[in-house]
Amino acid sequence: MTKNDTMPTKNFSHFDQAGQARMVDVSHKDDTVRQAVAGGAIHMSPECFKLLTTSSIAKGDVLGVARLAGIMAAKKTGELIPLTHPLPITKADIDFSLNAEKCSVEITATVGITGKTGVEMEALTAVSIAALTIYDMCKAVDKGMMIDSIGLLSKSGGKSGTYVRNDRK
Repeated sequence: MTKNDTMPTKNFSHFDQAGQARMVDVSHKDDTVRQAVAGGAIHMSPECFKLLTTSSIAKGDVLGVARLAGIMAAKKTGELIPLTHPLPITKADIDFSLNAEKCSVEITATVGITGKTGVEMEALTAVSIAALTIYDMCKAVDKGMMIDSIGLLSKSGGKSGTYVRNDRK
């Protein structure tokens, strides 16, 4: 952005005045109910999709394991992403939608907390790890699977209020 753009200038909160990385101090913030929803997809071959949807993948219950992996990842985000806060999340749900036309699994993670900071990173991490788990469990059948479209769909709570992504396909 240049000074002539109409968007207000925003600073990255994870850097101090000298440009050094820091964890943002949220101690002054009030606890509020917060929720974030993230989504993504993994695309696979028709053969792999058929095996997945008929529970015929040799490693077992792919979506059950991916759901558990996503929930565990949401809980561990503070250990995985350097400047995120370790959070006592109160909700972590992973949902899957099978798209036969695209041979894909669409993944949605919903994470909640009552706290001083949001759970966007937890929801995004949950989707990412759920998708990677599906890949891991199905790679013997299809190494060409593609993971894409991971992004924040909505968030609520906190000072910045509600955000809803309106370009979801």
